[in-house]
Amino acid sequence: MLKIGITGNIGSGKTTVSKIFEVLGIPVFYADDAAKNAMVNDVILINEIKIAFGDTSYFEDGTLNRKYIAGIVFNDNAKLAKLNSLVHPATFRAFDTWVKQHKHVPYVLKEAALLFESDSYKMCDYTIMVQAPLEIRIQRVMKRDGLTREEVESRNAHQFSEEKKSQLADHIIKNDDSQLVIPQVLNLDAHFGSLSY
Repeated sequence: MLKIGITGNIGSGKTTVSKIFEVLGIPVFYADDAAKNAMVNDVILINEIKIAFGDTSYFEDGTLNRKYIAGIVFNDNAKLAKLNSLVHPATFRAFDTWVKQHKHVPYVLKEAALLFESDSYKMCDYTIMVQAPLEIRIQRVMKRDGLTREEVESRNAHQFSEEKKSQLADHIIKNDDSQLVIPQVLNLDAHFGSLSY
């Protein structure tokens, strides 16, 4: 079974592309969801976050104080790196467990915004980069999340550039509103399916 990493900068549409693969019957591991899950269920990680960022990191009911954490890490690169250094190992463990449950398929996808930044691409056989021009991405995220342009640009700045990720990726899917995405996905599905047997 092949492990395929899929990434793209904020607003690129990597989740939308991943959902198309799911329609084709390909299991997708969503690293961001797994990370959020680990932050409220992985006891080791919860304790590490409290030590690093204080008890205010969690509400009394055990849920993560996302606004508090975001306010810290998106304005301080060192603190963002610290949070990632705690969360990534927990997410890697979750991925390893998840892969063992999907041995019956030709390949699986790991969807991760920080696939290259976290070095988790090293756990994958191949990688896909979903590309879209910066202005299209900014408009998508402002509309989707209700963020300001400055907030989107700030979050985008915490990721590798699209150019750098594209150089590292094995395959590119263009999601720029001028090319159809589904045929690109179908081509890659056929390609990975042929490699896995």
